[in-house]
Amino acid sequence: MQVTQVAAEGLVRQFKVVVPAAEIEERVTSRLEDLKSRVRMPGFRPGKVPLGLLRKQYGKGVLGEVVEQALEEGAKKAIGEHGLKPALRPKIEITAFDEGKDLEFAMRVELLPEVPEVDMKAISIVRPVATVDETVLREALERIARSRQKFRAPAEPRPARLGDRVTIDYEGTVEGRPFEGGSGKDLAIVLGGGGTIPGFEDELVGAVPGERRTIEVTFPESWREASVRGKRARFEVEVKAVEEPLPVAVDDALAKELGFDDLPALEKALAERIEADFKAASRQKAKRQLLDHLAATYRFPVPEGMVDIEFRAIWQQVEREMQELGLTFESQGKSKEELEAEYRAIAERRVRLGLILSDIGTRHDIKVEGSELQQAVIAQAQRFPGQERQVLEYYRNNAAALEALRAPIFEDKVVDFILQLAQVTDRKVSPEELMREDEEEPPADAPAAPAAAAAS
Repeated sequence: MQVTQVAAEGLVRQFKVVVPAAEIEERVTSRLEDLKSRVRMPGFRPGKVPLGLLRKQYGKGVLGEVVEQALEEGAKKAIGEHGLKPALRPKIEITAFDEGKDLEFAMRVELLPEVPEVDMKAISIVRPVATVDETVLREALERIARSRQKFRAPAEPRPARLGDRVTIDYEGTVEGRPFEGGSGKDLAIVLGGGGTIPGFEDELVGAVPGERRTIEVTFPESWREASVRGKRARFEVEVKAVEEPLPVAVDDALAKELGFDDLPALEKALAERIEADFKAASRQKAKRQLLDHLAATYRFPVPEGMVDIEFRAIWQQVEREMQELGLTFESQGKSKEELEAEYRAIAERRVRLGLILSDIGTRHDIKVEGSELQQAVIAQAQRFPGQERQVLEYYRNNAAALEALRAPIFEDKVVDFILQLAQVTDRKVSPEELMREDEEEPPADAPAAPAAAAAS
């Protein structure tokens, strides 16, 4: 077997591999001889079947197996002799072959790049933090109480006003025709809650039980159902009940309704949950700063094949979400080509970050322990009550799914390791600022899973 490197450009290496016809024939004959002792054919004693007969009956299948094995061995030889570290499986193409002739094939392989060592102690992170004070706790308790708001009919019947709950039957049309979801019965609406088409609730202010009203409103362009966006709708409404809100009480009764012994017990549990949420948000923002720093500071070429895989995964999600929401490229204000370029840049960033984190994990022997992976599997199983056994079996028999759980665990361990060595300064912020979403969407935050998990 002769291996020749024919091209080297960037991270790509190309080889020509030739397996002599004599070597192919020797392998085929050896496989047939092995079959000879096991094959049973009428008229022949075990082990006495003529080789020519075996070749006639099994030759093509054996030749196919031999060629496949030669391709695999040739690829391994090229990689081993040149000390390569492939990023993905090599691409192999047979360029010449016929029975009795040399086997020639071309191999193209993309390599993992040399990742520069990260100076973790030189990284500066400003981590926003917020405390759970009395105001935060009180506002959270009031939100819980409002979410369980109770209503009752006024002692004296009166017209509906903002804050009241109005129960209606309704039939809607667009351009004179009924539309999906445009009619219903016993719909309860809290006026001013903003849960309906803009303007609809305003038209119910002043209504009384038993009254019929005609309401005309225009669906916003962002409405979830694409077929009615921007269109004028007409609703025939019957008001069946008007109820006023009861005073909201934050007391022991609310706590017991939520399964706690008393209000202090509810306050303690709620404070702990909010504190955990604040810590998670602080860590997420610190992680975002860290990833931004790594992506901006450590620039190096990445394998196009890995970027292609990551881009396809992102783009499939984008197309699926656009289809579900009824969006078009025109509605996004960009062409398909412009959006593809943006998301390809995100894919390249994610691959680069994945390679950086993988390299740090390798250098510092960071691994995902079996117990950590087991906990992740159990957590997944608990998300599907009654189907825990099936979920456990799924992960037990699906290596790719198990690897998908391993990758984020590995990523988090590497990120935490870096943050321990980096210069992290806490900055006190309001809860609103801490919990505010970043303007930029998060896809660029997540390193590509295969790269991040490579060293674990």
